[in-house]
This record gives sequence, C-alpha cells and structure tokens, in this order.
Amino acid sequence: MTEKQIQLVKSSWNLFRKMDPQLIGDVFYSRLFQQMPSLRSMFKVSMTEQYKKIVDTLSTIVARLDRLEQNEEISNLAIRHVQYGVRPAHYKLVGDALLWTLEKGLGKDWDAETADAWATCYKLLADTMIKAAEKAQ
Repeated sequence: MTEKQIQLVKSSWNLFRKMDPQLIGDVFYSRLFQQMPSLRSMFKVSMTEQYKKIVDTLSTIVARLDRLEQNEEISNLAIRHVQYGVRPAHYKLVGDALLWTLEKGLGKDWDAETADAWATCYKLLADTMIKAAEKAQ
C-alpha cells in the first residue's frame, strides 16, 4: 500500500467507526449472509458480540497497516479462522461485504480513490491471512 492509500484508509475508518458497532455489524453480516447463507453457521457466539469483534479487529488492522505482513495478531487471527471453517474462497465474500458496508456507511465520503485504497488494504489483509493459514496447516 502507498502512504496515501494508508492515510485514506485510516481517515475514512476514523469517520466510519464513529457509527454504532451494532449497526456496522448488522449491515456487514446481513450483506455477507445474504451472499452466502451457509456462512451463518460458522458463528457460534452471539451476533451482538460478533458485531463488536469485527469493529475492534478492523480498528487494530487499520492502526497497523504499515506493518500488516509482519503482524503476529494477523497470523493468529488467520489460524483461528481456519478452526472456524474459513477457507480461502470465503475471503472474497467477506471483502465484498466489507467494501459494500464501508461504501454505504461513508456515503459522500466514499469515492473512487477511497474505494481503491480499501480494496488494496483488504487484498493485502486477505493474502496475508491466507498465507499464514497455509503455513500453519
């Protein structure tokens, strides 16, 4: 990611995360489960708890964008996701739902440059997690 992309992701996340985590989570997971209903069975905790987890996890990821590939937390997250049943193909669905949720939440603050920055960010995250999961198996 370029410095400008990192800054765009961070500044847009600072706007976005001011929204209620319940709303963010509900919109995100509704979109994800609409695209692939079978994913719902992977979530054993209450969705209220899950809504907070996704916002917290994204906050951590955004804060560490400049060193994402070397982040042990990301590797551990990837390994936990394998245990939940996550497969490499799921990352595209999650990315699509995330970008869609960000676009809806940011409204006029979502533009082509911000969309590109987030797409690049998510691809880096997904690739890092997939590699970490493969290495652990």
